[in-house]
Amino acid sequence: MKLALMQPYFFPYIGYFTLVGAVDRFVFYDDVQYIKNGWINRNRVLIAGKPAYITVPLLNASASSRIDEVVIAPQGHWKRKMLESLRHAYGNAPCFDPVHELVRSVLVPDVQRICELAKASVYAVARYLEVGAEFVHSSSGYANRDLRGVGRVLDICRREGASEYVNLPGGRDLYDATEFAAAGVQLRFVDPPATAYRQFGEPFQPNLSIIDVLMHNRPAQVRTMLASGVPA
Repeated sequence: MKLALMQPYFFPYIGYFTLVGAVDRFVFYDDVQYIKNGWINRNRVLIAGKPAYITVPLLNASASSRIDEVVIAPQGHWKRKMLESLRHAYGNAPCFDPVHELVRSVLVPDVQRICELAKASVYAVARYLEVGAEFVHSSSGYANRDLRGVGRVLDICRREGASEYVNLPGGRDLYDATEFAAAGVQLRFVDPPATAYRQFGEPFQPNLSIIDVLMHNRPAQVRTMLASGVPA
């Protein structure tokens, strides 16, 4: 069984979905420390031809909070403004209508915690692309919050019966294959797709939110990109 473990990110970049599509079970690491200025409550899209942030405002975000404790700021107008920004930015994109509706379907429900909204964005994209694993949550069921780092990762692998642990390239600096092998788990990595696709102008802007990828590419095209990042 192939397992991945990642914090829930808000409409993350395409590499995240390469990981989702490469495993049997995907654990949202949602009870670890909140990362300020990371990707949990924001991502980048193309606005006026340049990368710009779309951000979910938060109420109690601090480095001492767990991700599953952080609350979204009271309603205000941020959802409407975000949808309008995407409309202005991508109204002429070839896949605008279904993707704008996908984003709207994630934003409209009254979700109070950022971890739930970020997870919802991943669920929605995985359904749209027809890819993905079974999703589970580190905050429910493992009872191993006292463990840290690779020790907790290996404990989750053991509890899930994982034979392979799959990670994004950033994990190469964090994990040692021999340590995983000693626990009976093969450590593998996927690579974010390097495919440049047609955006509105040049030069190509990589590593934007999956929203940008979906606006310019149909699901079958995106699935081909995802498959290119998974080693045989």
